[in-house]
Amino acid sequence: MRVEGSTILQQEQILQQQHQQQQQHQLQQEQLPEEQLLQHEQQQQQQQQQQQLQQEQRQQQKQLLEEQLLQHEQQQQQQQQQQQQQQQQQQEHLEVEGIL
Repeated sequence: MRVEGSTILQQEQILQQQHQQQQQHQLQQEQLPEEQLLQHEQQQQQQQQQQQLQQEQRQQQKQLLEEQLLQHEQQQQQQQQQQQQQQQQQQEHLEVEGIL
């Protein structure tokens, strides 16, 4: 569930990014070269920050999947142990009946 939520977040961020870039592009046409340089640097920084955010989100998703897998394995192990215990109890019960 949480994984789906974060992909929706990513899509919203990408839309925001595109919108920001369009706005900045319109502004740049009305600006002096010096200001354009400054803005270009800011844009690059923003892009780097957004990339980092996306990487962090991907890692969180990966961790979630790994946790789910681990939980699944643990559940299977528990089920196996329970089955073994039940079998042992049945055997003991049969042995007792056999002796009687």
